[in-house]
Amino acid sequence: MDHPGTLPRLRDLLAALELPLNGRLPPERELSARLGVSRAALRKCMDVLEDEGRIWRHVGRGTFIGARPVLNLEHVSFLGSITSPAQIIEARLALEPQLARLAALNAVAGDFAELENCIRRCRRARDWNVYEAWDNKFHHAIVGASRNKLLIVLFETLNAVRRAPIWRNSRLGERPTEDHPSFAEHDGIAEAIRARDADRAESQMRAHLISIRNRML
Repeated sequence: MDHPGTLPRLRDLLAALELPLNGRLPPERELSARLGVSRAALRKCMDVLEDEGRIWRHVGRGTFIGARPVLNLEHVSFLGSITSPAQIIEARLALEPQLARLAALNAVAGDFAELENCIRRCRRARDWNVYEAWDNKFHHAIVGASRNKLLIVLFETLNAVRRAPIWRNSRLGERPTEDHPSFAEHDGIAEAIRARDADRAESQMRAHLISIRNRML
């Protein structure tokens, strides 16, 4: 028997686990026990998340956070070795504003809740690693809300290169300051998506990425 509210509670549970991209989820029996639902009800919710590109399954290995990877680590390392930071930002500018536009058109209530959760967690981050994990989930939530599976795979490829160790940059201070520019920028993007304002969502995402480029380069 299905339990109402299982999907939102599953989203909250996965967010609380703070798993990295391609991190493995706990076994189904553990998740169903923590949620207090049957494994059949859990699987229906997992099917929804997989359709959204938020998780992927590998028979015999488990279920993982993110869309199914199309590159192995050697490919990611190679792409990182031939790509400059400026090219990474150029690629993001070509892809992510359009994904934000599609998110404004296709997002559902669960997507809005996920964006708000990521925004809260970014602001509460106790260090840069935690912030960057939730910042990544914020962008991933927008991509999932686009409901375009091909663009989701392209984003995951770009994101894997962007998050490779070669791109780790030093940060000032132990954690983001309260006036960190990305906080207000995230708010603007999420507000545009909630308002179904595709033009504004696209422009807000572009402005956010340009702001990142200016700070990094």
